[in-house]
Amino acid sequence: MATSVLSGLASRRLAAVASDVLSYMQDGRVEVNVFHCSAVITAGEKAGKWQLALSILLLMPEMKVAPNEFSYSAAISACDKSGQWQQALSLLGLMPETKVVPNEICYNCALSAFAKGRQWQLALALLEQMTEMRVLPDKISFSAAISACEKGGRWQLALGLLSQMQERKLVLDQICCSAAISACSRGGQWQLALELLGAMPDMKIPIDGICYNSAISACSVGGRWQLALGLLSEMPRVRVIPDRVSYNSAISACERCGNWQLALDLLRKMSKVQMVPDTISYNSAISACSMSGQWQLALDLVRAILANSISIDQICYSAAITACEKGGHWPLALGLLGQMQAVKLLPDAICYVAAMATCEKAARWQLALSVLAEMISICEAVVSFLGRAATPSASEPVTGVSSG
Repeated sequence: MATSVLSGLASRRLAAVASDVLSYMQDGRVEVNVFHCSAVITAGEKAGKWQLALSILLLMPEMKVAPNEFSYSAAISACDKSGQWQQALSLLGLMPETKVVPNEICYNCALSAFAKGRQWQLALALLEQMTEMRVLPDKISFSAAISACEKGGRWQLALGLLSQMQERKLVLDQICCSAAISACSRGGQWQLALELLGAMPDMKIPIDGICYNSAISACSVGGRWQLALGLLSEMPRVRVIPDRVSYNSAISACERCGNWQLALDLLRKMSKVQMVPDTISYNSAISACSMSGQWQLALDLVRAILANSISIDQICYSAAITACEKGGHWPLALGLLGQMQAVKLLPDAICYVAAMATCEKAARWQLALSVLAEMISICEAVVSFLGRAATPSASEPVTGVSSG
């Protein structure tokens, strides 16, 4: 009865209620078992309450309940979902002390936590440990390790793990392939990314949007805008709908080679397919215009961002100010610098330097010095603020322990 109630609360993600029920059971001297505790830990996991999940696990000995591998796997999963890879590692190390042997699920949850935390060394060490402990790594294990290598920029290791999967006769899927393609993208290995993408149909693996996006990004990083656009146009033909990430990666590819016409075409196409461009879309397009000296178009795009109530950032303004610099339009550059303050954005060094360069080219030395003075003033104000924030007040004890 109690197990069913707690499991029901876990499925509804009512972690606090489940914890209260467990407390009432103890107060009423109802015998608590490992299934009850595991259900509450699972409730914490599903609700994203990793502290609650850990507290129940660590209190189990006091309740005279021995945790099992399911208790630990739920707690490690809670840490994984909350980005607490250090806690996941600690729990895994605690298991032998409580004479519990980690199972495949425990290892996989920890591997997933390491992947999210960009801890590729730990992921590889744990994968090796699984074999030593006679726990066979499965597809999920390898996918998590590949993802860890991808996030750590270790494309060679990611491809090595993919080869190991094939050697072990493990069936590759979209998850591990997309992670490997993304690893190649981060490493600037566009040829390998395309090679892997092209091999997927032969392995009977459907290519999804994530795989295409990673490949388009790889081509973008590698300066292969033609290939990036080719992949984007190929997606609808294979019944994969391009998303905002697809278009943004393609626009970025056009930006890198300064092809502002194609960047603007893609931006317009997004609107035609009822896809709202975001800050990244506009930033790449503005940068493409800036690189080619198309300052009028860059300013038009800034106006479009503001008119459409899209979030605007320093990257957008710095690209537009740089465009004005290349066009020699110092009044517009200074106008953009002033506009940043109106929209409550603090100009960064790139914005100031571009504005100063514009004034310098127009021989407006006094204005350039004025911009420099403003930049120094803001830097000093920021440093002063940080200094005050780091210094404890006189009324606050340094130790954080109240007096008396």
